[in-house]
Amino acid sequence: IIEPKDLEKFFNSRIKVDGKTGNLGDKVAITREKSKIHVSAEGAFSKRYLKYLSKKYLKMQQLRDFLRVVATNKTSYELRYFNINEDNEEE
Repeated sequence: IIEPKDLEKFFNSRIKVDGKTGNLGDKVAITREKSKIHVSAEGAFSKRYLKYLSKKYLKMQQLRDFLRVVATNKTSYELRYFNINEDNEEE
């Protein structure tokens, strides 16, 4: 449903360093291993900013209604499907 290489390319083009996009340099490194994308930064880098960019990418791909961005631990995010079956059990 999502191509990790497209998301990696999106991050490369959209992440801002010192107020400029496409200015990653040595400060931010983006790597991909199969379906996982690792973003590592030397200085201060907001995890919330990655969540914002991920949501923006999902909206652009028209997948925002089906997937959500969830923090699995203190240093990572995961994309998960919305659990539609929970709504049916309540009724």
